[in-house]
Amino acid sequence: MKKLSLITWVVAGALLMTLMAFVSQKEAGLSGAWQTGTDAEKMTTIYAGPYFAKAVYSKTEFQYTAGGFWKMENGQLTETYEFHSKDPDMVGKSVSQQASIKKGKLVAGNDQKITWTRLDDGTPGQLAGAWLITGRVHNGEVSRSTPGVRKTMKILSGTRFQWIAYNTETKEFLGTGGGNYTTIDGKYVENIDFFSRDNSRVGASLSFDFGIENDDWNHSGLSSKGDPLNEIWTRREKLDNK
Repeated sequence: MKKLSLITWVVAGALLMTLMAFVSQKEAGLSGAWQTGTDAEKMTTIYAGPYFAKAVYSKTEFQYTAGGFWKMENGQLTETYEFHSKDPDMVGKSVSQQASIKKGKLVAGNDQKITWTRLDDGTPGQLAGAWLITGRVHNGEVSRSTPGVRKTMKILSGTRFQWIAYNTETKEFLGTGGGNYTTIDGKYVENIDFFSRDNSRVGASLSFDFGIENDDWNHSGLSSKGDPLNEIWTRREKLDNK
């Protein structure tokens, strides 16, 4: 009985530690979208799975974007950059800072603390996550490709989206845009808050048909230029875990 009791306690302890780690990760609660700043200049960050993207912009000007991978351990938020439009030398580097969530606010920073307001917790959008473009449909024919060092990623929280085109080998930034979105009755609608290539697109709304099948997002409609598009996006975690 004593041996059985000891085994029981060991198993219970292991389960408790696993549960505590899970709860700790949940309490870290970064998944979703956050915002800081004012209308004069604001920064939004999307955390989706192990990926993140942040953008700094105003109503009249896009400033910069950066993103890559993140983790939260023992009150330290570490972000490793895969792209950085303002400082390409940051690509491949990691930055750690103290971070905590209190009363729905994210407080992050070492010497200078910045307070972030939560925009959503990853809901209610059906497309929350990170996606890489893997195919296009033209005249009914599907052309598929495997992302390499040149990537076009779209990262979404429950209400926010951002797409980024970049090259991890050359550290080249190629473009980005983002804002808020909805997914209702098979329609994916983007409302653009910033666009690095053409600020005149800010304020525009674009509506697309969408569907998800086997971790592929089928996305069709008209581009911001009015050109027809039919794209296939695949969940990035699926591709990274191959």
